[in-house]
Amino acid sequence: MKIFLTGATGYIGGSVASGLIAAGHNVVGLARSEERAVELRGKSIEPLIGSLDDHEILARASQDAEAIVNAANADDRGAAEAMLSAIVGSDKLFLHTSGSSIVGQRDQGEKSDAIFDETTPIEPSAARVARVALNTDILAFSGKGVRAVVVCPSLIYGLGLGVNQHSMQVPWLIDLARKSGVARHIGSGENIWSNVHIDDLMELYILAFDKAPAGGFYFAENGEESMRDVCRSINKMLGVEGAPKEMSLDDASAEWGEGPANNTMASNSRVRANRARQELGWAPKAPSLINELERGCYAN
Repeated sequence: MKIFLTGATGYIGGSVASGLIAAGHNVVGLARSEERAVELRGKSIEPLIGSLDDHEILARASQDAEAIVNAANADDRGAAEAMLSAIVGSDKLFLHTSGSSIVGQRDQGEKSDAIFDETTPIEPSAARVARVALNTDILAFSGKGVRAVVVCPSLIYGLGLGVNQHSMQVPWLIDLARKSGVARHIGSGENIWSNVHIDDLMELYILAFDKAPAGGFYFAENGEESMRDVCRSINKMLGVEGAPKEMSLDDASAEWGEGPANNTMASNSRVRANRARQELGWAPKAPSLINELERGCYAN
């Protein structure tokens, strides 16, 4: 199949493109510049110059493709609607990438016992109301002749298979630990995030591509860790003795930005990928986050 993919130079999109190409598909990837286009050609992706703001380009590319994977920006309503509107009545797949921070609250680094699966109602924080609404509206296109599907990854780790090999949260913590001489978490660091290896996530996209019904929504996770335990493993990986240190939300905001500090690094995001396992037969098998930190790709 000919597949149009946004986010082709990104961490998730590049890895998904690699899996789709390995499965025999042809991938056309959106590239913001000729320099990025060269990088995509090096990964056997046909580049299309444009951005998420170029709605006419997105619409034409969606009409020309047999399926669309949106892995560029979980919050860009204009881009998503441009692509979806162009394929109404076609029964084409539109596979959208969200993120499990939709279940998070501003917990200031403290633990929450709230756990969500695909059937659990979500009352999003103010920062994620728009994303949850967009997910709902995308899935509603299933009633307009589009096979609309949403994959919602948790914290992603491991080396990507595309141009960009690195995720956000774990590299942020490692970079800060190297700069500070010790791993640091916000508050007590008891806040917990579910997580998923990029290899397992890529396999989930391939399964969703082949099997997911219209209207399918899937969390992606294979375990969970507190930020404190992640930081302990970072210390171990770096050879730092002693416990991680606490940092304030103000310090975290100065380091990563106010939004990421509160809505990602200090929040809880505890989800269960029940539907992916039961409906798609997803069976994640990659090394755990702790193993990757202490003995895997981050330890090299």
